[in-house]
Amino acid sequence: MTTSAPRRPDVTETELIGGPEALTVGLHDYDPRWAQQFEEHRHRILEALAGLDIEVEHIGSTSVPGLAAKPIIDIVVAVPDITAEEDYLDGLLAAGYELRVRESRHRLVRTPARTVHVHVYGRGDVAVDEYLLLRDHLRANDSERTLYEGVKRDLISQSWGDMNDYADAKTDVILAIKSRARAASEARDR
Repeated sequence: MTTSAPRRPDVTETELIGGPEALTVGLHDYDPRWAQQFEEHRHRILEALAGLDIEVEHIGSTSVPGLAAKPIIDIVVAVPDITAEEDYLDGLLAAGYELRVRESRHRLVRTPARTVHVHVYGRGDVAVDEYLLLRDHLRANDSERTLYEGVKRDLISQSWGDMNDYADAKTDVILAIKSRARAASEARDR
């Protein structure tokens, strides 16, 4: 009988490795190379987690053709069990990613250059569906893409002592866009 490695305890508080970081990157016009960079990291992640049943998707503004974005590739990875870090975290760290955030339902690893952020969730977590809902709606809707880009341009012109504060400032427009995306999806399904 084999015994598996002990699981790390569930995380009850957010652990932010390295503390707050100022937003130092501006918006860039859409770059088609972002899709290629995603594919390179998708392959790297799949190789690092070979044998683990995962899903890997390109999310965030760099995944939306025509949308200006910070040149940071966001990737979401759905793993079978977020609490079983021994199944995925060591592989990602060995592949060159660094742990930045540990939360109860989410881990964030990134490249040392901070140009790729990999968001890890447990399979079935609603956050994954939310990322894909926003991405797919922005890809299909020019007016929503224009609205979102305008808000981002207004916000990026401000000084942000913590990148997370900039992300939080986009919450209202993101929620509004996702609400319209759900309504459009429901109308199509009728």
